Amino acid sequence: MTPAARWAAAAAVLDQIEAGEPAEKALTTWARKSRFAGSKDRAAIRDHVYDILRCWRSTAALGGGTSGRARVLGRLRQTGQDPATVFIGEGYALDPLSDEELAAGHAPDGAEALDLPDWIQGIFVNDLADKAEATAEALRHRAQVFLRVNLLTTDRNSAQTALQAEGVETAPHPLSDTALEVTEGARRVSQTEAFRTGLVELQDVASQAVVDALPLKDGMRCLDYCAGGGGKTLALAARLRGPVEAHDADPRRMSDLPDRALRAGASVRLVDRPKGPYDLVLCDVPCSGSGSWRRAPEGKWRLTPDRLAALTQTQAGILDRVAGLVGLGGALAYATCSVLNCENEAQIDGFLSRHPGWVCTKQTRFGLDQGGDGFFVAVLTRT
Repeated sequence: MTPAARWAAAAAVLDQIEAGEPAEKALTTWARKSRFAGSKDRAAIRDHVYDILRCWRSTAALGGGTSGRARVLGRLRQTGQDPATVFIGEGYALDPLSDEELAAGHAPDGAEALDLPDWIQGIFVNDLADKAEATAEALRHRAQVFLRVNLLTTDRNSAQTALQAEGVETAPHPLSDTALEVTEGARRVSQTEAFRTGLVELQDVASQAVVDALPLKDGMRCLDYCAGGGGKTLALAARLRGPVEAHDADPRRMSDLPDRALRAGASVRLVDRPKGPYDLVLCDVPCSGSGSWRRAPEGKWRLTPDRLAALTQTQAGILDRVAGLVGLGGALAYATCSVLNCENEAQIDGFLSRHPGWVCTKQTRFGLDQGGDGFFVAVLTRT
């Protein structure tokens, strides 16, 4: 496919997303109908779509409309590319721009320029103060690719050397002693022997730092209560060098975890009905995902005030439910990939007011300015 044809395909996918189709489904549907497209074509189209999703409002403003065609025009203007090289009307490219289209569009302002819903901008300003604008700006750009070195099978230097031999360049990141930032060859990571044999796992550096912040000791009985795909479960198992139990309200989310644990040499047991007491229970609860909107930008536009209110109720319910699983002197670790106070500090304050006999011994925010996603972790100790 030509570069112009890739932009045309992206415009078609964006129209499906505007109509309500999830981005991944829209991209998969397009790929299935377009067998002529190679892997590089699919990767380029995906990049175009997600770059525009991160800048959904500003590209519409600059392009003068909400169609895929208008947003492509907005993105080209945003990045200083000549639209005449894309809207050429040849082959599978987009038709040339009309005079009306060329005259349309305006410079985005306010929440539009920050690519935030209006109601979210107010929360950002209230919760993040002087970091609000920088956080919103960071969410408009692609996230770095990070790997977690599996301490059960290797060390960071050895993992770097193994990856380098297969064309993947990395650099240590200061936020976690298990983290490597991929600086070259990110698309090759999953094909490397280092990845296939469990030397490294894909995991954001702040997500790794959350596990680093937990009060882990050898021999602890540990439960990952909202395990999902199991990234933190495997990190816990590597840190503890012992068994970890994993639970999720939807067990299907953990379907790949046994194979991943086997590959990593980690001891993980899936449990349907956890039975305490545990020395540590980690609750990486369902949340807005506002700290990781650059990876999943649709979440920014799908979130509503009612949905956020429902999420905070779910989070409080999980905290109340798992409190009884923690033994005396044990710890309950609460984590989100959110930058919003109502999902973070406010939840801890609410829990402590409802549960005498608990104290908060640690509370940390990892900001996007530290290199990874926006994460929050608090450690509550049962006294």
